[in-house]
Amino acid sequence: MTVRVRRAFEFDAPPERIWEFISDPGKRATAISVVESYRLEEGTNRATWEVSLPIPFLNSTATVETEDVEFDPPRHVKFVGRSKVMRVTGEHTVEEIDGGTRLLNEFVVDGRVPGVERFFKRNLDDELENLEAALRRETESPA
Repeated sequence: MTVRVRRAFEFDAPPERIWEFISDPGKRATAISVVESYRLEEGTNRATWEVSLPIPFLNSTATVETEDVEFDPPRHVKFVGRSKVMRVTGEHTVEEIDGGTRLLNEFVVDGRVPGVERFFKRNLDDELENLEAALRRETESPA
């Protein structure tokens, strides 16, 4: 089973501020609660996440190798994360609207270990709320 969630957020901030956040792999990782730590590969579009999922078959963190596979500044970024326990795809599109910005988000999780998809089916909405809250904290405060 695949878990797919699509959400749109609207911000009073200009598109450039939203892009600055959403195009940064470190800022995206920090907003996700199950990412315990991450490492950025300097000079690349890759990051390694250490993810802690409270599921029975996973006794430690899972290493997820992420990479931006589409990058169209300042409008669109898509990343793919691969690990032994799951494959995750995240896509973010920035649109200018009257008085601010709309951010379109889509996440797809394919579990490779029992319990992963069930976990994300229950928690992916909360993770998107975490992303939205992080964006608001950073982009709607004075620059």
